[in-house]
Amino acid sequence: MIFAALPPAEVEGAILAHSRVVAGQAWKKGRLLSAADAALLAAERREPVFVARLEADDVPEDEVARRLAAAICGPGAVATAAFTGRANLYAEGPGLFCVDAGRIAAINAVDEAITVATLAPDEMVEARQMLATVKVMPFAVPRPLVERALAAAGNGRAVAVDPFRPLTAALIVSRDGTTKESVIDKTMAAMKARLAAVGGTIADCLVVEHRPEAIAAAIRAAAPADLLLIAGAHAVIDRADHIPAALVAAGGEVLRFGMPVDPGNLLLLGALRGRPVIGVPGCARNLKLNGFDFVLRRLAAGVPVDGAALAGMGVGGLLKETAIRARSGDCPTPPPPRAPRLGALVLAAGRSSRMAEANKLTLDLGGKPLLLHAVDAALAAGLDPVVVVTGHDADKVAPLLAGRPVTMRHNPDYAEGLSSSLRTGVSALGAEIDGAFVMLGDMPRVTAEHLARLAAAFAPDEGRAIAVPTVGGRWGNPLLWARRFFPAMAALDGDRGARLLAAANPDWTVEVAMADDGVLIDLDTRADYAAARGGGDLSA
Repeated sequence: MIFAALPPAEVEGAILAHSRVVAGQAWKKGRLLSAADAALLAAERREPVFVARLEADDVPEDEVARRLAAAICGPGAVATAAFTGRANLYAEGPGLFCVDAGRIAAINAVDEAITVATLAPDEMVEARQMLATVKVMPFAVPRPLVERALAAAGNGRAVAVDPFRPLTAALIVSRDGTTKESVIDKTMAAMKARLAAVGGTIADCLVVEHRPEAIAAAIRAAAPADLLLIAGAHAVIDRADHIPAALVAAGGEVLRFGMPVDPGNLLLLGALRGRPVIGVPGCARNLKLNGFDFVLRRLAAGVPVDGAALAGMGVGGLLKETAIRARSGDCPTPPPPRAPRLGALVLAAGRSSRMAEANKLTLDLGGKPLLLHAVDAALAAGLDPVVVVTGHDADKVAPLLAGRPVTMRHNPDYAEGLSSSLRTGVSALGAEIDGAFVMLGDMPRVTAEHLARLAAAFAPDEGRAIAVPTVGGRWGNPLLWARRFFPAMAALDGDRGARLLAAANPDWTVEVAMADDGVLIDLDTRADYAAARGGGDLSA
């Protein structure tokens, strides 16, 4: 890659290296400069212009990030489209995060241009939580370096999530003459909450005296379950103490007493007829993170736990709050990064006034009604909800959607123009939605891949709250809007769409270049429809 300062006359086809304002517009770094851009720079006498030019053996940053994210993405993880050299991996569902630290280190050792950052191993993750990010530093990377990084990544499970399975546990709580009922209740509640957090349940609970023979009898009597938990009135302090002695007397074995995690040191790990037995440390009576959580999460994810596994938990096992944090006061922990929840508004209320008496949305194109191309693209992209706003000919349009998981909203005021359909659609989006695409029902060449690329660029916390597709510098559709703009969209009037809002908010807008012109093509006339029927993969 060549990085240089060039006069405006020589920048066409180069990549803008630094963000700048040109002709009142905010141009972001990474913009592919067109002939029109070069002319604007020349008119403003902007010299020099710092740009990058790719050489023959260079691989563009987004392609590098996409290929590497795909290479490290294992079961339970999903990789997003790449944007500005970054591709993120997210959890498909709740579970235990798994990472091959050696492979990640090998990728990061290839060259400073290529980086991968992940969560720590064995973290409990939620659905849509970010697991890892691939970031390519320059605009392009020489192909030999890319191939070396891919070789280091291997193919498969470098980043994965082991999903939690429905784990059942039998719980034995022991008491002595000084044990308060509130302590027993607190212990049961804490165990129930911990099991629920990993998708499990308490199948049986027995309260017995804190004597080896009573605990042994309870072990024999406990209902069958995947896991046996024993919470003693007193902490285990030796392998000959009450709980380990009771386990051995009941026919079980002690695998390890003690673990290098604090709090949680005094955990006992055993086995009885092929199922794990845990002597629960006293610190697990409250819900603060401790060594018992490390063990429970692994078991819930189906990951075997033995003495060697416990011994390996020491690095990262110091969980106590530091004195510095204690002096600083209680600081709330920010929520973990997650994939935004995105929906779609498909506008299908118009009168098709230029289609000569036909409702264009009902016309056949490629074997299905025109409207369904937009709807199916939204569903294929995983958007939820997909809200279809009907109006004119609703009795003809609505039946087309039968069998598809969409939300329909009728706009009785469709004659007032596009703004009324926006109001109707926005009102159907729930509070959990972070952003929504505004899609037109007559744009059949918009695909799930277009939507994924826009979603990859969407980052409201980083100032990218409106994602606009472009082809050769021209704005297309659909636009992706952050929730913060929903009230302004609902307040529009007349036959105006929301694009004016994007133009009025350049600091929040990011332009996303597309590889084809599908985001520019809508079918307004019979001639448009005839051209679509006769071309490409949309022919009937």
